[in-house]
Amino acid sequence: MPRPQKRSVTLKGHRTSITLEEEFWLTLRGIAEEQNKSLNELISEIDASRISGENMDDIGLSSAIRVFVVKTLKGKLAASMERSEIS
Repeated sequence: MPRPQKRSVTLKGHRTSITLEEEFWLTLRGIAEEQNKSLNELISEIDASRISGENMDDIGLSSAIRVFVVKTLKGKLAASMERSEIS
């Protein structure tokens, strides 16, 4: 299994490094594109929800991103299953 990749992003005007597995980086980038947002913009939103305590109290940013990606994919899977049941 490849090592996690460290990337720099800008949050609130400051550069910070985030370490994630390549699969999470690729999926996060795809989610950002689907939402017509930059990667920095999406990560800033995840960071803001983490800081405000919206279901992600006291966890690091990398973990918050992983949770966000998994929840997003679970939501897409559920929606896909619902559509297939309707058909």
